[in-house]
Amino acid sequence: MRRAIYPGTFDPVTNGHFDIAERASGLFDEVIIAVANDNYKNNLFNTEERIFLLESVTKDMKNVRVAAFEGLLMDFANNQGANVVVRGLRAISDFEFEFQLSLMNKKLNDKVETVFFMTANEYSFISSSIIKQVASLGGSVCGLVPPIVSSALIEKYNQKLKS
Repeated sequence: MRRAIYPGTFDPVTNGHFDIAERASGLFDEVIIAVANDNYKNNLFNTEERIFLLESVTKDMKNVRVAAFEGLLMDFANNQGANVVVRGLRAISDFEFEFQLSLMNKKLNDKVETVFFMTANEYSFISSSIIKQVASLGGSVCGLVPPIVSSALIEKYNQKLKS
């Protein structure tokens, strides 16, 4: 079985993330979207919320499942029996970091390969950080994130305004 892991924080999941998950699901028998608990970022959505959003947007992809992980990705890959890590590249600036990360992962587990997916042109400028910034200022993220994510962002920022 060709089992791939697509790791990230997905805070929030964007149409770019969805595009890569969908394309990966066509190449691998199973794709595990791995939501990082230990990401050292100031997340807007907690792990459970991110999992819910990812499960909602991938529910029609029969060979995709969502799971949280802690610690080293290579330990998670080993525990899941995965032999591939899927990573997305938006621009050449992503490559250097991703290349270093893939080499470290290879050092930790030489049985797992990293496969890079080039982001579709229409999503190449999208990042979760930009999405959050636009949404926090009341801008529309329609067409950049799935509708359920857009609604969740509005709700989350409305809660913050009330606090």
